[in-house]
Amino acid sequence: MPPSNIITLSTERKRVVITGCTRGLGRALVEGFVARGDLVSACGRSGKALRAMGREMGPAHHFFQADVSEDASVASFRDRVLEEMGVPNLVLNNAAVINQSAPLWEVTAGEFDEVMTINVGGTASVLRHFLPVMIDAGEPAVIVNFSSGWGRSTAPEVAPYCASKWAVEGLTQAVAQEVPPFIGVVAFNPGVIHTAMLESCFGRGAASYPEPEDWARAAVPFLANLRPSDNGKALTSP
Repeated sequence: MPPSNIITLSTERKRVVITGCTRGLGRALVEGFVARGDLVSACGRSGKALRAMGREMGPAHHFFQADVSEDASVASFRDRVLEEMGVPNLVLNNAAVINQSAPLWEVTAGEFDEVMTINVGGTASVLRHFLPVMIDAGEPAVIVNFSSGWGRSTAPEVAPYCASKWAVEGLTQAVAQEVPPFIGVVAFNPGVIHTAMLESCFGRGAASYPEPEDWARAAVPFLANLRPSDNGKALTSP
């Protein structure tokens, strides 16, 4: 059965797209929006995890294997979303990775490229493929690009991640100037949450921060209430 303990049922049923859905914040978002009564289409890279989520969340929701680092994969994901759910009115551009903590000169070119390709290129691909159909639909809609506190500040040993999230902030600001008034594009700092990514930086200290499920209780209604009038804002989770 779908989770029922995140938040109460919404009177406005949204069509929500979520990337990076199989763990951490992405999974918590799926559970939260499903519990609201919204329709969810989501993607991730683990076929096994996606199949399990499909069984757990029920047939109204759709989970597709897609890699945001590959533009063709994002295009295929969009087509599947349109076929199964229709044009979304809320897109959560959540998929991201972080480098293993190290000074920049110890980060390999391959690892740096992976962070930038997924975090920046993947965000851009989702915008590239979903914005045209959302604009053509002519209905109010919002795209949320997940940033970070490290997209507005910096820290040692996570330079690639910081660079990627600063890029997401700039990308968001620019695209916000390109969309029509009924579309909103915002950058969103979710805060510091206990995820596997945080553990890679903070080790055991990551456990002192909120769990994704606890974070989602406030974050999901906050995101659901975003409007096109929020276009261009740099927001932080409550």
